Amino acid sequence: MDPATFAGIALAFGMVILSIILEGSSPTSVILIPPMVLVLGGTIGAGLASSTIKDVLRTVKSLNTWLMYKFPDGDETVDAIVKLADKARREGLLALEEAARGVEDEFLREGLQSAIDGTDPDDLRDMLEAKIQSKKAADKVSAKFFSNMGGYAPTIGIIGTVVALVHVLGNLSNPEQLGEMIGSAFVATLWGLLTANLIWLPISSRIARVSELEVAHMEMAVEGLLAIQAGANPRLVGQRLRSLMPPGTVKEAA
Repeated sequence: MDPATFAGIALAFGMVILSIILEGSSPTSVILIPPMVLVLGGTIGAGLASSTIKDVLRTVKSLNTWLMYKFPDGDETVDAIVKLADKARREGLLALEEAARGVEDEFLREGLQSAIDGTDPDDLRDMLEAKIQSKKAADKVSAKFFSNMGGYAPTIGIIGTVVALVHVLGNLSNPEQLGEMIGSAFVATLWGLLTANLIWLPISSRIARVSELEVAHMEMAVEGLLAIQAGANPRLVGQRLRSLMPPGTVKEAA
């Protein structure tokens, strides 16, 4: 699991709490249920209104996968493809029938099986690239769902502040309470900004980045499958695949 998102959000909220303490206040001064309910509920409601139920359900279902994402081992995938390429070159594609069932990567396994079944190389590329494009489009929708909420939250926070200030104006006859009431009114704006910049937008960026890495891995697998199908030199296959992966995800070939 890559802990960057959880660590980043925890650090950001920690700095906010530390800042409040250093100002001589208490963190509990900003934990007010009414503005928090308005900001969180209103933001989620606006997010739902800007999407479809099907998209939202897919996003929620996949959220844990994105946040707890375990990045694929590029070296392991390249080594597996090189071994398959070597076997295919020596024994032919049909010899990979049993090996294909042991491939853990679903995308690679399905593509390999299609190659073994005799799918034309151009058709195989088109089919696999269509799957990649479909995934990219679906991930983009999910990332946009959270980026939309990141845009709505500050405005809903302002709405909460205006609602609270209307209540303040209705209590001008109690001047001794005005300071506390006005301070509480701005808590909604604070939560709108906090949730937008420390939760919704970071999650949106996280989904986009994970999608980029997954797509890069899938594109590398496509090139590997086509090389296997073409009977390419295994050593050259390994060198080419490593050159296609993002820096730092695979070690350099010896």
